[in-house]
Amino acid sequence: MGEFVVRGGRRLTGTVRVNGAKNAALPIMAATVLANQPVVLHDVPELRDIQVMTKVLRSLGVTVERVGRDVLVDPRTLNNYVVPAELMQEMRASIFLLGPLLAKLGAAEATQPGGCAIGDRPIDLHLYGLTALGAVVDDEGGRTILRAKRLTGREVHFPFPSVGATENVMMAASMAEGETRIRNAAMEPEIVDLAQFLERIGATVRGAGTPEIRISGSGSLGGAEHTIIGDRVEAATFVLAAAAVGGDLVVRNCMVDHLPGLWGRLQDIGVRIEEIDAETVHVVSEGRFSPFPVSVATGPYPGFATDCQPQFMTFLLSVPGVHLVTEKVFESRLGHAAELRRMGAQIIADRRVALIYGGHGLHGSYVTAPDLRAGAALVIGALMAEGESVIAGREIIERGYEHLDLRLRSLGAEIQAR
Repeated sequence: MGEFVVRGGRRLTGTVRVNGAKNAALPIMAATVLANQPVVLHDVPELRDIQVMTKVLRSLGVTVERVGRDVLVDPRTLNNYVVPAELMQEMRASIFLLGPLLAKLGAAEATQPGGCAIGDRPIDLHLYGLTALGAVVDDEGGRTILRAKRLTGREVHFPFPSVGATENVMMAASMAEGETRIRNAAMEPEIVDLAQFLERIGATVRGAGTPEIRISGSGSLGGAEHTIIGDRVEAATFVLAAAAVGGDLVVRNCMVDHLPGLWGRLQDIGVRIEEIDAETVHVVSEGRFSPFPVSVATGPYPGFATDCQPQFMTFLLSVPGVHLVTEKVFESRLGHAAELRRMGAQIIADRRVALIYGGHGLHGSYVTAPDLRAGAALVIGALMAEGESVIAGREIIERGYEHLDLRLRSLGAEIQAR
């Protein structure tokens, strides 16, 4: 298992460009199988999850090639609807192939997906939405098999605004007969990016980014070029790192509107935030703050993003006061609290609620990343800590952050990958 070795106490200064969003690129890569002509995706991050999705597409017969920051996909060679079990276990995002394969080939087969251990993430809502469009679901030997002679547009009303289920239904509906109306749809920016891609290949999508999305299907979808949006979680991670340790940081390709709730909280605490333009933010922090108690609860967009919660909790350790963090999306996403305590953090946490006693220094320690975003939080903690820290589980962190050590070093951090 790889490690990051970090010596804390260094300010972060300079400019960093946010890469294309992993959580937008993965469903859009899945959606390419809907097309009947080649697709070019620009600014696709070079991450392990992207590599796994590439392997999944190739296992289905799709031709995939990476050229620099671009991914070229030719779906005309698609000849298989069975997602290999070993790849499904590597990455939960493989589930995004269910909707597109069902729409294109009339069948899809997969096992329960793997991914980060942050709580129960069943695929029930995915199956609910796809069966509403006409799919028949069978479970055979631990595998889920979906079949449909024809998908027909229907109303799909989700009990919870699931991002993945919304995306799967959007993709399937793009080739269904008639109009599909998704109610209580997820509203995340990644949903909007997928909708824009689907429109580029010929579907009609209205209302993406609102609780009601309407999709008019097409029997034939063409090719297109599309640029992936900037990764809002990566942007937040760099901003919170600079805010916690102190620094002067310009973050580019950061859609400011994609992080509602973060900027105002940071400004209230004493971090200077300047919005240079719609895609550039300037962050100045001394890394020292007056007492200011903070309470935050995660929720579906436009609520506070659950993927930013671990990093924000670590930042709060630099702010004097007693803070409350409530995780309302996943029931087991506070695993980083125990690891931060190894660094001297004063945190009381159960599965969903944490009390953070901020303003006390951290010291270097050996810690292990329990999941992707928790690992990013531990990197921030190590940047804050006095002395040297070793963070095990580098491969987990690198599922969501490309060349994290090199980019942090370019900003002045003392970090090595080994």
